[in-house]
Amino acid sequence: MTKKQIHLNGFIQNSPSPHSTGLWKHEKDQGIHHNRLDYWTDAAKTLERGKFDAMFIADVLGTYSVYGDSHDAAVKHAVQLPAHDPTLVIPAMAAVTKHLGFAPTISTTYAQPYALARQLSTLDHLTEGRVAWNVVTSYLESEAVNLGLKTRLPKEMRYNRADEFLEVVYKLWEDSWENDAVIYDRVSDTFADPQKVHLIDHHGEFFDVPGPHLVEPSPQRTPVLFQAGASPKGRDFAAKHAEAVFTKNHSLAALSAYVKDIRERTVAQGRQADDIKVFPMILPIVGRTEAEAYEKYETLKDSVSYEGTAALLSGHTGIDFSRYDPDEYIEDIETNAVQGNLDMYAKDPDRRWTLREAIKNHGLGNGTVKFIGTPKQIADRIEEWATEGDADGFNVAQGDSPGTFEAFVDLVVPELQARGIYRTEYEGETLRENMFGKGRAHIAENHPARRQKLASHIK
Repeated sequence: MTKKQIHLNGFIQNSPSPHSTGLWKHEKDQGIHHNRLDYWTDAAKTLERGKFDAMFIADVLGTYSVYGDSHDAAVKHAVQLPAHDPTLVIPAMAAVTKHLGFAPTISTTYAQPYALARQLSTLDHLTEGRVAWNVVTSYLESEAVNLGLKTRLPKEMRYNRADEFLEVVYKLWEDSWENDAVIYDRVSDTFADPQKVHLIDHHGEFFDVPGPHLVEPSPQRTPVLFQAGASPKGRDFAAKHAEAVFTKNHSLAALSAYVKDIRERTVAQGRQADDIKVFPMILPIVGRTEAEAYEKYETLKDSVSYEGTAALLSGHTGIDFSRYDPDEYIEDIETNAVQGNLDMYAKDPDRRWTLREAIKNHGLGNGTVKFIGTPKQIADRIEEWATEGDADGFNVAQGDSPGTFEAFVDLVVPELQARGIYRTEYEGETLRENMFGKGRAHIAENHPARRQKLASHIK
């Protein structure tokens, strides 16, 4: 019987210590050099050496200023501030790798589909088919007011806009240029056949886009689609559109419940349950001995900023925790920000969390589960979560950068390979092939992007 094969992405952001707040000051951390190209090219080479599918690049377009109604804590503790552009480093990383994919985060709330389609098609050409897109709807009030809105859009409207946004880019990527439109005919002085390049003539509630697409078909056409829906609306959106979902869970039970729910929703959208790959985030803390791993864990915790993490959690949840008693239990409420980051603490089936406990936990790896131990122990947990929790792979977060990636690649990856549950070589040429199998460079025919194309009657 063939063993389930695990997939891995490296989780990162163009900021000093974005997911382990305060770790920029750790003696081995290099996050302050995130503004240098070699920081990115070195990270990419490390992940490719570990046969990772992709580098997943998170992003926000605003400041974490919910806490105390001020950006002061975010500035002081580098709470995803500075926040540099996630896309501009991709060509440099592509130039030093051959297989690693890149999944930048771009918001449908503030981008425009016509321009974004060009941007990602260009990157898919330059990387020869190794680009994904982490589709987000944005949750920070500061993003909204700095990008021309009076206030943050309601969650329902954000997802409605995102749904139409994707309809537009699907038309641009899949419908506008026929496969054989580019002919390079020197004799007739014809680069591309104009009869095979079509307007999309989209007219909707949020967008009017005549087209045509500005870029000829790229190796994947539509980039691999990531999403991280946590609310019911978000999960339905992910089930409809995502090829991979990113989630955070404290426990195996919570992961199992999430995966079961997301697969059921995917089937309800007319897709197959395994058309969507689920990537829970983990923070591995690896030691050659268990004692060494826990000593490393304690050292990492010493560098965490409590106030900075409180600002991060406030931004994540949309709740100003500066007004709360740290020993008060976190309650289950509906938030217009990131529901999943509140649900981790408010709906944990295993325990109740005080605010103080949640903040201390959130400071390392954005509150995600920590796998602490020897390479064998961590591989055991990974295998357990993949088999019993039905995870398809993992987004690997960092404590110290690049130390977490390097230790994982050098120590844990060989253990996974020895068990026969992780690749020793890349299978395909494009990111989608490495995730879904050789020959599957293009999005599945039962996906809305293709169903729309098959049903369209473009003139």
